[in-house]
Amino acid sequence: MQNARFRRFTWGVLVYNLGVILFGAYVRATGSGAGCGSHWPLCNGEVIPRAPQIETIIEFTHRMSSGLSLLLVIWLFIWAFRAYPAGHAVRLGAGLSLLFTITEALVGAGLVLFRWTADDTSTGRAISIVIHLLNTFLLLASLALTGWWASGGKRIQLRGSGMDGWMLALGTAGALLIGASGALAALGDTLFPVQSIAEGIRQDFSSTAHFLIRLRILHPMISIIVGLYLAVLAGLIAYQASTGDAKRFARMLVGLVIVQLLAGFINVLLLAPWWMQLLHLLLADLVWITLILLMAARFAWTPQPRSVSINSNPTSILGGGEIN
Repeated sequence: MQNARFRRFTWGVLVYNLGVILFGAYVRATGSGAGCGSHWPLCNGEVIPRAPQIETIIEFTHRMSSGLSLLLVIWLFIWAFRAYPAGHAVRLGAGLSLLFTITEALVGAGLVLFRWTADDTSTGRAISIVIHLLNTFLLLASLALTGWWASGGKRIQLRGSGMDGWMLALGTAGALLIGASGALAALGDTLFPVQSIAEGIRQDFSSTAHFLIRLRILHPMISIIVGLYLAVLAGLIAYQASTGDAKRFARMLVGLVIVQLLAGFINVLLLAPWWMQLLHLLLADLVWITLILLMAARFAWTPQPRSVSINSNPTSILGGGEIN
């Protein structure tokens, strides 16, 4: 019963963190990142700001929601170490979740203290935004794996996975690249809005345009290439699997990738309004979480008889066979 409560709590913390991430994107999209000035953890030098502007309310609320996220993950960490024995995968997932929650807060603090917020167009802000996105993805992966292991999933075993492991690892790296380029594209859309698609294209190919504008065109190209790769790979896994979690997650990944590509196209047509940016980010997070769970299900550790060679791979994506 206690482990069942822990499992529900873990998935709840994951959902809550998705909300915090979207709220953070809203702060960036509305230019409210400097709502508390260059003060952290205080807001404009105060614990609770008095007579705040709307930007201050947005930024302060986001900080409070992030603080609650930290408290929830700390409790998750303590609970995991009390409910599960030493060496259990849940402890590893909870520890990583706490680590990346702390680094998430530190990166956010750096954005404020270095004033890489509001209308800042510096290289430092661009780099920090990418680091922020990658850390966010690692946090989501850690929470998802903690929930998966708490739900009975086994540890991931990549040794001896052969070509299958390399193909999914390449897809994971590609998903991180999509996220990083998407963070830069969203920042460019926020800082350099356009009134028409034609104006945006002229900016993208102008030799005198800001580097964030010139990088903006890379995101859709990377998204299409990597998205199609992930869809085909997941489709192969779903086709070869007869039943099981890997089949379910593979089907989910195909559907989410298709929806995400359509959302990206609509985002461009609508000139990236803030609400569409948030939807686009939510879909990207769901694609990432589903990919991580697919890897966890596909490479779940199972004891092998000593007579079976570690190089044998009857469930190879390329070679056929069933995937659990």
